[in-house]
Amino acid sequence: MKKMSVVNLDKLLDDFSHIEKKISELHGENNHLTLQLEKANKLLTISQSQEESAKEECATLQNMIKNLQQVIENQHHLRDENERLKNTACMLEEKVKTCKQEYESQIDRLVKEIESKEEEHKLEQKNTHCEMNKRLETKEEEHKQLIEKKDLEISELTRQLRDQEKEKENEIIKLQIEFDAKLTQLQNRTPKPRPDPSALPQNIYRRKLQHLQEEKNKETEVLRNTIRDLEQRLSKGQDVHPKRWQI
Repeated sequence: MKKMSVVNLDKLLDDFSHIEKKISELHGENNHLTLQLEKANKLLTISQSQEESAKEECATLQNMIKNLQQVIENQHHLRDENERLKNTACMLEEKVKTCKQEYESQIDRLVKEIESKEEEHKLEQKNTHCEMNKRLETKEEEHKQLIEKKDLEISELTRQLRDQEKEKENEIIKLQIEFDAKLTQLQNRTPKPRPDPSALPQNIYRRKLQHLQEEKNKETEVLRNTIRDLEQRLSKGQDVHPKRWQI
């Protein structure tokens, strides 16, 4: 039994070695097949990609063919449309020529009307200026007469003021003479001066003279203010004197 076991072991080792060799060969073949399979898969992927590209290119070419067919059809339609548009353009050109002639005729007519209106306006403006100048001349004459009238009023008031001043001065002189005469009479009658009797007449005459002087000053001031007011009115009227219209 021990001998048989030894023999079997050697054979087993030989068989194992043979099996290992076969396994190694199988592994080598398997690796080789795996590489070939990977290459085949890669070629299959490339073929599929090329097939997809070819399909896309084919679809693109089909679309291009359809588009070209549509373009050809459109060109046929465009030829008809082009002919129609040419005819329409010719008709429009004729209408444009007719409208242009009418427009030029209207422009000539309007230019003539404008020139006529300008002449009428110039004539109307000239007449208006003449009328305004006449009115201004009338106003100037009226203003001149008014100034002369005011000048006469000022001269008259000035004369009245001088006359009143002379009258007041004469009256004051007369009262002064009367006062001096009364004072002389009182002094002659009374040898010695008495303050109370003599002071009373002097005060009365002085008050009367003062009152007359104040009235004179008031009247003089009123007349002067009147003259000043008239002069101011005249100066304002001369400042706003209207100018003549110039044609």
